[in-house]
Amino acid sequence: MTWRDREGNALTDYPRPSVAVDVAVLTVRERRLHVVVVPSERGRALPGTFLRPAENLADAAERALRIKAGIDDLTFHQLKMFDAPDRDDRGWVLSMAHSAAVSARSLTATTESMLIDRARPVSTLAFDHDHMVTEAVLDLRHRYAHEVDPARLTEEEFTLLELRELYEIVFDRPLSKDTFRRHVIDSLEGTGTTSTAGGGRPAELYRRAPDPTLPPAAGSFLLG
Repeated sequence: MTWRDREGNALTDYPRPSVAVDVAVLTVRERRLHVVVVPSERGRALPGTFLRPAENLADAAERALRIKAGIDDLTFHQLKMFDAPDRDDRGWVLSMAHSAAVSARSLTATTESMLIDRARPVSTLAFDHDHMVTEAVLDLRHRYAHEVDPARLTEEEFTLLELRELYEIVFDRPLSKDTFRRHVIDSLEGTGTTSTAGGGRPAELYRRAPDPTLPPAAGSFLLG
């Protein structure tokens, strides 16, 4: 028996949009925030694809990353549904944007990326992908305001200066040395070793504590 609504219409009586996924993969290259891009018939775009029958969104996102960008085994999460009726001139297409952040060490030298400035790509991307990148950057900042380097963009061991410089890249602004240290120090543990990278005075090396959650005040400091 076919289900029908109060007006007598079955599901197949309603027009249906196509469903797509797009993935904003953020990384740090040359001390600046970048997003992975791929060529498309409308110019540079985020890796994306259309949902296939019997496929879930996560599987589609993994397929898009693997086929379009050559990226495997990446942890990502759903970001936001982009549903403007006119977002795609090919037809009615909803896109579930996904977000990820990965160390540049995990990408190949041939993986193309675009510089991000003020939370936007420096050149216009296809469709509404510029807005997806902005949402991904804001999401990344929110996560970094509540946990020490959750995307593991630094090495496993780092100095406070290296960690602060990473946070300055993510938040796109200078951060007070003393205030930053005060907010993150309880979420770190010392390694008992030092680093002389950069030729300066030896600096203590730290690693993330087993629970690297930052205090609420850190979120206010970083996001404020």
